[in-house]
Formats: sequence, structure tokens, C-alpha cells
Amino acid sequence: MPSDTEEASQPTVNGDNVRALCDVVRELPIRAVIDLLSIGVCTRCILRLFGIREHVYYRSSLSPSMLSSLLGDSTCSEKHMVDGNFREPVVCSICLGILQFTYWEDKKLVTENESANELAVSISSLIRQQGFEIDSYSLEVSIPPIVLENDHTVWLYMKRKYESEPWFQGKSISECISAKDALKISLMESLETMLGCKSNISAFRIRLTYTHRISSKTVENSVEGCHGGKRRKTGAGNGLNTIDDDFKCSGPPIEAGAVVERSFVSFQANESSECLKLPLGQSNEPCCLEFHCYRTQIYVGGRYLKYSRNVSQTCWIIDDERMGEASVEEILGSNILPLCRGDNYKFHAAGREDIDVRMLGSGRPFLLEIQNARYIPSEESVKFLETKINNLEKKLVGVKNLKLLGSQSWELMREGEAEKQKQYTALVWISRPLKDEDLQSISSLEDLHILQRTPIRVLHRRSPLEREKIIHWMRIERIVGSSQYFLLHLCTQAGTYIKEFVHGDLGRTQPSIGSIFTCRAEILRLDVTDVKMECFLTE
Repeated sequence: MPSDTEEASQPTVNGDNVRALCDVVRELPIRAVIDLLSIGVCTRCILRLFGIREHVYYRSSLSPSMLSSLLGDSTCSEKHMVDGNFREPVVCSICLGILQFTYWEDKKLVTENESANELAVSISSLIRQQGFEIDSYSLEVSIPPIVLENDHTVWLYMKRKYESEPWFQGKSISECISAKDALKISLMESLETMLGCKSNISAFRIRLTYTHRISSKTVENSVEGCHGGKRRKTGAGNGLNTIDDDFKCSGPPIEAGAVVERSFVSFQANESSECLKLPLGQSNEPCCLEFHCYRTQIYVGGRYLKYSRNVSQTCWIIDDERMGEASVEEILGSNILPLCRGDNYKFHAAGREDIDVRMLGSGRPFLLEIQNARYIPSEESVKFLETKINNLEKKLVGVKNLKLLGSQSWELMREGEAEKQKQYTALVWISRPLKDEDLQSISSLEDLHILQRTPIRVLHRRSPLEREKIIHWMRIERIVGSSQYFLLHLCTQAGTYIKEFVHGDLGRTQPSIGSIFTCRAEILRLDVTDVKMECFLTE
């Protein structure tokens, strides 16, 4: 990304750009220009109201004298009136300083910039200061609804005054450039040069939020006057209530904008009335600007293995006491987050195992959602990180197939979670010796349907429900030298409580290994040996 000092030179309009500017400006009706200047409209707003977008927003300065020099068929006295009688307003009565690049910053200092270039320098500096590495960006702009209201007010005034003149025939407000789009046009060239990348649909966002302490009340008051003093009830929910002096938005911009749009439908139906009066109430106070940059979440995922029976999946604290020596979430997060230089992370997994259950085999699918990452890791750096995690001194957790993933991977993992099958190996003890027919009876049971009421051990945090689950297959492996201990291998539907299926949970699971063998059965150890899901299986 080029340095700000290298790219901070002011953009100018010359050569072909001057000719293009002359071509469009000399077509402007000078009487309308004088009218707009008289009510405190800035030069950029005049140009955008006439739908002009060719290069003019890249100039280092735009002024009434510039308009005078470029206007076409007008008398010398009219040009002199533009040049001599009108100066650029301190704060535009329509955009409230947005297109003059004048704004409140940090609630104290009014910053006045001659062009968008200086604002672009500030944005570029913020991105560097926060350490972002980017290859594209998306610019988001939020402006107060009163600016949209001002646009409509001036347009309807011009329509009533000039609609009979030839230059106005066939024009509509849709041809105007919004203040938001004009600002984006103004900033785009400088930002692309300073950041060394193009504006595009991007996960990296630059957000400019303009607010103003004068709420959008003109529409409300005008509607009240046009309807015989009938007052419409307002409240915090309408997005248009007055805000306090700390310049915070009064409501969602979309909602407020919609209210303004609906109000002007009514205005257009009553445009011959006295609802709209000009000049606008001029404000000498610009908007407050807050700008920040952020990256939408990125995902690093794969499959994790848990080798310890004293590690929980997520951080588990009861009464300020940690359960277990660590968690999968913390081990993976503490290694992946620094690589991406993010603010924080969220851990997602396809199901979970108890703290005393190991996760072996192909591992369990997981995603680590990184918030506001400053760096997008390369494939090589992710593979290096996988090796690092697998070689940690304490072999508590391992990972497989670690990679940078798209947001669709979250949906893929969630979709497969409910349908997945899981395989287990359990160390089981029964109260009588194991018989050969026990092995045959267990292996003959396929797609065994069981009913499980919510286990007693989790009733304090789960709803008391009865769930039907399927045991797809089972197989018993004898342990040499023991007649009452054996390994039970089984494959079940997702969500089956394996411990309760073995010991029966005081009859709350039917059938169980204990009821099938007609004896007491206890599970001593349990391992998950496979999570049968397609996601994150391959390199």
C-alpha cells in the first residue's frame, strides 16, 4: 500500500477533464444556479442536483467563481452576479458540509478540507495505523435523513418554479446524484491510489457515518400544517426523534429514510400548497463524522482431535472454578487468532463430547470465526500453524485439514450436523460373565430404535423430553483375561446419549445394554472414533 505522503498530492482537473467539465457546466441554467447559490447551496450540490458526475468531484476546489468561468450562454451581468455576489457557504444548506468535506471530529474540532483528498488521507492513515493488509475495499456511507429531505425540498421548489422552462422538461429527481454517491465518487480515485487497490465488493469495509443533531423535523411539521393541524404521534420507534448534543444517530438510517420518502409522496400530491418554503433553514453547524474500518468475519476450520480426558470442548467454569486443565476452544483460538491478527474469535463445532470423552479417528469438524482480522493467512501459513498445534508440548489437542474457509462452510457444517452418524468405542463392565451368545445377540441388532428421556445428569440444563434414536450397529470385542469387561463398538444417530444407553439411566433409556443383557451394566470409558460428515475431510 503506497504511503500517504507519496500520494497526498491534490487531484486537479486539466486537459480532457477541463473540456468535459466545460461541456456539462455550460449547459446549466444560470438563473437556477443563482437561485440555488442564494439559498446557501454549495457548488458540488448544485452540480449533483443537475446530474453531473463527470470528473468534477475530483477537483481540489469548486466554487461559484469556477461556475461563472465555465457557464455558457449567459450575460456578463449574470456571470458577475455569480462571481461577485455569492461565495461558497460555510456550511451547505443541503448537504450540511458533507460535500464540502467539513465536519465535526471528536465532538470538538471542526475540520475543513478543500477536497476529498485530505479525507482520503485520514482514512488511509487509519487503515495503516490499525495494521490491515488489504487487496480491495468496499466504501459504506451513512448520512442523516435530513440531507435526503433537503434534496427533495429543493427539487420540488425548482420544479414549481422552472417546470415550464425548456431545460427542465422531462427531468425527474431520479436523475440527481445523491449526496452519498457524490461523496463516494469524490473519494474513490484518491482512496484507490493511496490504498493501492480497487473499490469492489469486499470483506474489508470502510464506513463513514455522518450524523447531525438537527433531526428530520421539517417533513413532520409540514405534513402537520398541510393536514389542518392534525398531529401525527411520534416516538423513539419512528427513527426521527431529536437527538442530544453528542451527535449520535436517532434511529436506523434505513427506517428514517423510508419515513422521509413516504412523506414526500404526500408532498408531491400537495406541491402547490405552502408546505415547502425556501430558503431552507441554513445551519452553520456541519455534520459529525465518525469513520472506522473493519473486516467481516473470516473462518479457519478443519477437524480437531482431543486426546485428554480432562479437556472440555469450550471453556467451562462453575462458581469461578475451571473444570479441566484446558479447552479445545482456547488451545485452537490462542494459536489461530494471533496469525490472523483479529480482535476476537468464536468457536463452532459439529456437536460436542463430554470432558472425559476423547475425540479420535478423523476428528470432529470445527470452525473458528475470526472477528475483524487484519491479515488473511496464506495456505502455507495455515499449514505451518497446523504443524505447530500438532507439535505442542502438551499433547492435549490435535488438528487435521486446517484451512481458510468461506462463510458457506458454516452452513455446510450445520446442515450435516443433524444427519450425521457417530462411531464410539466404550469400555463396559457387566455384573455377570460375558457369554458367546451375548456377542451374537448384540451383533444381530441393526437399526435398533431406542427411547431416551432427558438424562438425569443434564436435567438441570435440558428440557425434560423423550427422544427416539437409532443404534445402527454394534459389535463386542473381548478383553483377554477378563470375563466381565469388554469393548463395545457402536454406530449411532447424532444426539444419542451413549452413557445412558449402556447403563439405562434408571430405566429412562429403553432398551439399554443392561436391559438387553438383563444385568447391571456400567460404562467406564468412552471414545468418539468417527464423526461421519463430508465436510473438512480432505486436504
